[in-house]
Amino acid sequence: MSRAGGGDEASDEALAAAANAGDRGALEVLLARHLDRVHAICRRVTGHPEDALDATQEALIAVTRGLHRYDGRSLFTTWLYRVTTNICYDHLRRRSRQPALTPRGAGPERSDVDAAQRLDAVEVRPELTKALSRLSDDFRAVVVLHDIEQLRYSDIAAVLDVPVGTVKSRLSRARQELARSLRNLLADGERPT
Repeated sequence: MSRAGGGDEASDEALAAAANAGDRGALEVLLARHLDRVHAICRRVTGHPEDALDATQEALIAVTRGLHRYDGRSLFTTWLYRVTTNICYDHLRRRSRQPALTPRGAGPERSDVDAAQRLDAVEVRPELTKALSRLSDDFRAVVVLHDIEQLRYSDIAAVLDVPVGTVKSRLSRARQELARSLRNLLADGERPT
């Protein structure tokens, strides 16, 4: 990589500028820096390991192809999360139009889910993962971006292209649904079989 990109210590914004100027090394550093975070968002928003891998690949391609549209008015990560979340929404829409051969999360895929959970830096209990998967796409995205990715309301609003009030409302409603779903899941798990 040329030194113009600055390497691993350069800011995301400097790497994006260098990549836009043709520095492929800067692009590689930028993508490698955010690969795990993009995958974590995709896994949590799509709710399925294989879908997350597909969405992660699509997101990284979209970032590479669309980097020239990043104008620097926001943090690079805000733009990256927006691209990633939009790819996840597209993926979920495509998936909803396809007939499922087997139910999601059933059968031998369970070990794949557990393996994907261990790969994430943030530990998420299986009950929470299942409860998250039951949320609508809009609610799940807000919970993932706020409670797991620790984004501010204003950043989430920019990522999802909705007003801050909508973010707060969705987060409140999503948390209520999560609490209800978790109570039901935990109650079902405590019943003798």
